[in-house]
Amino acid sequence: MKRFLLCLIVAGCAAPSPAPVEEPSKPEAQKPTETVAVAGLMESARADAAAGRLTNAAASLERALRLEPRNPRLWQELARVRLKQGDFTQAENLAARSSTWAGNDSALRAENWRVIAQAREAMGDGRGAQAARDNAERMAR
Repeated sequence: MKRFLLCLIVAGCAAPSPAPVEEPSKPEAQKPTETVAVAGLMESARADAAAGRLTNAAASLERALRLEPRNPRLWQELARVRLKQGDFTQAENLAARSSTWAGNDSALRAENWRVIAQAREAMGDGRGAQAARDNAERMAR
């Protein structure tokens, strides 16, 4: 019995088993569905925000972010909703997060600084708001 187990162990170590062959995933086939879903959620959120249904707008954007967590436009839209809700700290944080995913999109980053400026102004941080406006101006150039 011991020899049998030893043979199994040695045989298992002698030849590595080949890695299972996986077919490459087809992100192209999945991406349009997610993009369509996210676009629909974004449209719904914008309509809800325009109608004053800010809780519904935030919920739609949060669902969209679960589908595309690296989408900087979704983070910015959620920041705008939080700004309208009076949650200024969260608005500032979400706009900053949007900028981390914005890459070299300077227009989007400038708009994020404008949101941050509005949030800081609303919190009574005039100096911080001015600094954010200055950053937005620099980004817009």
